[in-house]
Amino acid sequence: MKTQKGFTLMELMITVAIVAILASIALPAYSNYVQRGKIAEATTNLSSLRVSMEQYYQDNRTYLNGAACGVAMPATPAVQYFTFACIATATTYTITATGISSMLNFAYTIDQQNTKTSTITAPGWTGNAACWATKPGGSC
Repeated sequence: MKTQKGFTLMELMITVAIVAILASIALPAYSNYVQRGKIAEATTNLSSLRVSMEQYYQDNRTYLNGAACGVAMPATPAVQYFTFACIATATTYTITATGISSMLNFAYTIDQQNTKTSTITAPGWTGNAACWATKPGGSC
């Protein structure tokens, strides 16, 4: 009697099915992980800008520098996924990080009272009016 070596078609199909199921679970989790990593660019820069604005205010007793905010906003190539904008008066300011490209549906803000808000319209994500949402569902 001759012995056969190799895999049957059924064994290969079961293996492919298992790999497909694992991929369907892992891919969305990885996508969320990547987005959460990109959010750090916004929150880190907003925190740094807030400190810079407060230092500017201590030196000048105003948040204004002519018609602009007291500090320069970060720009490319230092930032890749967000653009930064500031609106200021002599005693108030609001700095906004607005997502671009793959982070288009994300926006984060901070003001002179350290009020942090997030507006997120990405599927599976929820913004939070009380903090910077860094996880799906609006948790901070």
